[in-house]
Amino acid sequence: RGIAALSKLRSRIDRQSCLNSSVRWIQMQSSSKDLRSELEDLIPEQQERLKKLKKERGNVELGNITVDMVLGGMRGMIGLLWETSLLDPEEGIRFRGLSIPECQKLLPAAKPGGEPLPEGLLWLLLTGKVPSKEQADALSAELRSRASVPDHVYKTIDALPINAHPMTQFSTGVMALQVQSEFQKAYEKGIHKSKFWEPTYEDCLNVIARVPVVAAYVYRRIYKNGQVIPLHDSLDYGGNFAHMLGFEDPQMLELMRLYVAIHSDHEGGNVSAHTGHLVASALSDPYLSFAAALNGLAGPLHGLANQEVLLWIKKVVEECGENITTEQLKDYVWKTLNSGKVVPGYGHGVLRKTDPRYTCQREFAMKHLPDDPLFQLVSKLYEVVPPILQQLGKVKNPWPNVDAHSGVLLNHYGLTEARYYTVLFGVSRSLGICSQLIWDRALGLPLERPKSVT
Repeated sequence: RGIAALSKLRSRIDRQSCLNSSVRWIQMQSSSKDLRSELEDLIPEQQERLKKLKKERGNVELGNITVDMVLGGMRGMIGLLWETSLLDPEEGIRFRGLSIPECQKLLPAAKPGGEPLPEGLLWLLLTGKVPSKEQADALSAELRSRASVPDHVYKTIDALPINAHPMTQFSTGVMALQVQSEFQKAYEKGIHKSKFWEPTYEDCLNVIARVPVVAAYVYRRIYKNGQVIPLHDSLDYGGNFAHMLGFEDPQMLELMRLYVAIHSDHEGGNVSAHTGHLVASALSDPYLSFAAALNGLAGPLHGLANQEVLLWIKKVVEECGENITTEQLKDYVWKTLNSGKVVPGYGHGVLRKTDPRYTCQREFAMKHLPDDPLFQLVSKLYEVVPPILQQLGKVKNPWPNVDAHSGVLLNHYGLTEARYYTVLFGVSRSLGICSQLIWDRALGLPLERPKSVT
């Protein structure tokens, strides 16, 4: 066991050294190419890499499958290729090898020392390279130029009852956009499979550009009497989304940049990412695939959890007051657990430590809103909940995840409508799902068809 532990430690040190080298290498990248040109150069190289891997390592085993895995939601079962990010149970998410703190340090920001621009992260997800500020700004401008939403999309959303869940309205809007799919048009005309990635790229950038407009329309329709705010002609992706929702506080714009970036991708096995990949493997176009992903995200065990957290925290305040003591909070947590419910925002299917997405949001709060009463309550929960969950002995991860914090930040800046929060998550997730979808088509990944048993 000692030898195994030393081997594992050495492996981790070697991997960290490799990652540090890659970060230094990334920092030295300088290019004036646009995003598509970068991909045109990268794709043939990666196609050859995949071909070589299949030829030389196709029969290598990646693990054993147990009955528990089959009955337990395929936990821990390796079965997907996902290039854009990787989730380590101990370290959390890495985007193309970079941790969240590294992304905050290396990616371009709207202002010096600010939060990373989602456009910079999109570039990183697609190319594995950190863009210059000029490249990120050029991508911002391109996304703004692609953000036109036809009238029939709004009419389709308007046909729904105004009290329909925001995710229902959002998903419907994305489906209505599908009639503009470049991939569908190219496929119907007859396009060689080696070129599938090209119309997929066009669709994916259009999806990413247009979903904030659709999402903002849903918000203004439900909560602001339908008074729509148009796209700003010079703001970045995250800042523009906040602006169209109706927020102009520079801190809220910064929060939205951070929110979109850290929610963008979480490797391929989560419900929304896997759904998008699965549906796209049938050569469904990116609009159909992303709409399917959104419908998975809308579930209480996935994206809807951020809504549940804020509602639960507000219920604590309603029943116990803002000045709740630690002992009262412990009693309330036990009351929740003993009623057969979970404490929302705690635990994760893969992570076994505090989610780094929680940590960076906590740092944002400590910097900008340290005296906010709900933030102080979240801080108390961080002290109280993990030890209680550890006492139960059944919970593999008693630590907070990303959902435990995001609602409190949004609430502080005036976005108080918890039912809408999953839509924000959906807009963010377009970056990761669409980035991987482009690579799915570029690498010629096949129709997904695992085997089931009775």
